Amino acid sequence: MERDDAVSLLHTDEGARALAEAMGEKDPGSLAAATRLRRSHSPEMAAEALGQAQLRHAARAKFGDLAPSLFFTHDALEQATRPVVSAWRAQRLKAEGITRVVDLGCGIGADSLACLRAGVDVVAVELDETTAQHAAANLSGGTVLHGDAVTLAPELLADAGPETCVFIDPARRTESGRTWKVEAFTPPWDFVLSLLDGPHSTVVKLGPGVPKQLLPEAVEALWVADRNDVVECSLWRTPGARPGHGAVLLDSRFPDLTQGVRVDDAPHEPLPVAPVGRYLLEPHGAVIRAGALDRVDPDAWLLDPQVAYLSTDHPVDTPLATCFEVLEDLDFNPKTLKAWVREHRVGSLEIKKRAIDVDPAELRKKLQPKGPNQATLVLVRTREGARALVVRRLATTSTG
Repeated sequence: MERDDAVSLLHTDEGARALAEAMGEKDPGSLAAATRLRRSHSPEMAAEALGQAQLRHAARAKFGDLAPSLFFTHDALEQATRPVVSAWRAQRLKAEGITRVVDLGCGIGADSLACLRAGVDVVAVELDETTAQHAAANLSGGTVLHGDAVTLAPELLADAGPETCVFIDPARRTESGRTWKVEAFTPPWDFVLSLLDGPHSTVVKLGPGVPKQLLPEAVEALWVADRNDVVECSLWRTPGARPGHGAVLLDSRFPDLTQGVRVDDAPHEPLPVAPVGRYLLEPHGAVIRAGALDRVDPDAWLLDPQVAYLSTDHPVDTPLATCFEVLEDLDFNPKTLKAWVREHRVGSLEIKKRAIDVDPAELRKKLQPKGPNQATLVLVRTREGARALVVRRLATTSTG
């Protein structure tokens, strides 16, 4: 097995100089910036440096202050794990006794970088040559191989012991966009399943919308969220894994709190269904996907057996759900709602809904909000039919 030593234009001394100049441009996508760089560099070098500078600017939203020191491609940046999630994963692996990770399809190396920072050795594989070169630059102290994961895995895992974990994030894209057709996965889904069924600890990163019928029964499936965003479903077969479904809520505002808030599903009686109480609970998307609605509050009930809105008669302060006080319970009738909006002089109107066939933007136009006040309407299905709840979001002291 040989390491590919070819380098792109940026991974040379001249490339470093060109990239430094490009990073100094206020607008690296402008014609003026391109003109300036072409005075001292070839058009190809200038274009690659300015393109990388634009990617680094875009990466700040995900990687913060780390972005200016990393190399990206457009697709790899979009697919890269958020730092708070990769840090959580790396810390968990380390806590379970993992000292070496074999990353089969590392992209630009976001997850591998977190492992290195946690003190876990990394061997990473990337199929795309340019992306592999960027990953090698990003993963100082790790080993990056350009090649096919299926081909390289047997040799990389030949002498692996219990301290080694395989990490894999199969690409789920086709020319027409993302897909859950397993035959289009790269590496193939059968290969992923063979890893989960093999002798080595394995973690698989999938999108949060993965169909549950794809998930093997003997693994721990965790829906992971960064604040309000459900960002992935990861499958764990490691020393500390607990088969079943769960949710982990992290918060990028507190990157040191990598343990987050965790909740698991468990056998339970179906939640009762009852009319709207004094408070409405909107469970976190990760909690919904994990099937852990009953963990939100022991006294909560459903408004409809098929819709993930809960209600209580007491306020609930939890990272597992957003709590609203129900101020009014109205008929779901555009004329009724329009009259209410006009009477209360509502100009700023938030409309939330689940499992009701209505376009909030179109409904807002019909209601013609106008005035100095603001309000939130939640359209819900109940046993008595659709209702429109006027609610007030409660402040929370919980973090997650």
